[in-house]
Amino acid sequence: MPSHLEHIKTASRFLRGSIAEGLADPVTGAISEDDDKLLKFHGSYQQDDRDLREERRKQKLEPAYAFMVRARLPGGVMTPAQWLAFDRIASDYASSGLRITTRQTFQWHGIVKHNLKPTIAAIDAALASTIAACGDVNRNVVCNTNPVQSQAHAEAYAWAARLSEHLKPKTRAYHEIWLDGEKLVGEAAEAENEPLYGATYLPRKFKIGVAIPPLNDVDVFAQDLGLIAILERGELVGFNVAIGGGMGATHGDPTTYPRLASVIGFVAPGDLLALSEAIIAVQRDWGNREERKHARFKYTIDTHGLAAVKAEIEKRAGFALETERPVHFDHNGDRYGWIEGHDGRWHLTLQVESGRLVDNEEARWLSGMREIARVHGGDIRLTCNQNLIIANVAGDDRAGIDTIVAAHGMGGYRRYSGIRRHAIACVALPTCGLAMAESERYLPQLLPRLESLLDSHGLLDEPILLRLSGCPNGCSRPYLGEIALVGRAIGRYDLRLGADFSGQRLNQTYRENVDEATLLEALDALFASYAADRAPGEHFGDFLLRSGVLKNRKIPAEVVA
Repeated sequence: MPSHLEHIKTASRFLRGSIAEGLADPVTGAISEDDDKLLKFHGSYQQDDRDLREERRKQKLEPAYAFMVRARLPGGVMTPAQWLAFDRIASDYASSGLRITTRQTFQWHGIVKHNLKPTIAAIDAALASTIAACGDVNRNVVCNTNPVQSQAHAEAYAWAARLSEHLKPKTRAYHEIWLDGEKLVGEAAEAENEPLYGATYLPRKFKIGVAIPPLNDVDVFAQDLGLIAILERGELVGFNVAIGGGMGATHGDPTTYPRLASVIGFVAPGDLLALSEAIIAVQRDWGNREERKHARFKYTIDTHGLAAVKAEIEKRAGFALETERPVHFDHNGDRYGWIEGHDGRWHLTLQVESGRLVDNEEARWLSGMREIARVHGGDIRLTCNQNLIIANVAGDDRAGIDTIVAAHGMGGYRRYSGIRRHAIACVALPTCGLAMAESERYLPQLLPRLESLLDSHGLLDEPILLRLSGCPNGCSRPYLGEIALVGRAIGRYDLRLGADFSGQRLNQTYRENVDEATLLEALDALFASYAADRAPGEHFGDFLLRSGVLKNRKIPAEVVA
């Protein structure tokens, strides 16, 4: 029997529901539960401040409802004018600045209901959108963070943007509700359809990422559809195709699990749109619509078998995939500082802790980026590691950018520890309804304690992938961290260890449901062993497997060529 959400989608009239009526209701700061499910397709989540729940309950008040809004920005690329528009939206409507997500886009938090429509309309006026940033559809397509490193990089980004546009929902509901578009009536309403998604869209969310070896900064094997760009003699000749990645799991339920995507072949650029449609159609028709915990594409593949899914994809696409090409990944973090592109222009990557852009005593990110956007002649890019790039800077303009960065305490060339440079945290409390423990708010406390331990063993500069997640759903891709904390309850986490440094091996649970003292004690002992016995150039996750601390799990053969 289809899940309740499937019935909501079926009756929604292509994602309309009664959202417009709920927005107009002045009695409550919320919308109905059914409309909240549909709202995600429009790029927004209804949330409440969980720090205030109990006090408001005692006062017999409804929760402090507000909305998170997420933009759809393929590859995380925007103009300075768009940055300034997004900054104004944060100032006018949001409660806590701008937040860079792990999918190369922005979230605005704390938007009250009567400001939700003006916020989305302002994003549209900035020539962006929120449609399909959430929901059971293909979401923001992520891409290598520096598309102008070569002309082939630019072409790969262009395909990411084209996929994003090609695969977005076709419903007119978005324009009707948020942009005062003309409502479809009569025969026009009857004729409305979703040629790819159908009336019930996908069983669950679907994520696409484009990586350009040797950098895996998008964690391409965490995607439902991972596209690995193949460059030959500096030209983009196509993509290796990997399917079935996903990070979500449920504590205590072994039938849910993270999975790395499996490489099934190679596709030429001209066939990419047809292939992506075929893959999504298979998931649309074969995916589990009864149990949402088992509805991601990874479970469809594991239920039917990789070979059967591949054969059905090729049947629907009308062509067979070629044999995958050899590739090599060596890194999945960001490269900080200035990097010169193929055309002589420069790109400055700045680290933003947890992706949170605010003005405070430590740094004035909003003010500083506002100044940069007003004078910058290039563009601005977001990374899947929650950082940002001031891109396409003329050589003569570098000094001016550096001056603004330094004046606002935005990092610049500040020396960070190896683990701080590779740390990611999800939002978690107080706004995420799924959070079981702290994450973003805990990272500033945890990092100095880890740095102290590492420094005592001479490891302060050693690059180590650290991922924090307030729950097992995996927005911060915790299962690909060399060290990962996955929230169980307030102050308690599963400690997971042993992923590799290039995003091609999942980590393993090392300690379950432990407090900070226990996990720091465990890590201190492991750091000591690593400092004493590591091989030259050996990463922490690899050491844990080689030394026998963890069970040695080989990378599945289908993941690497």
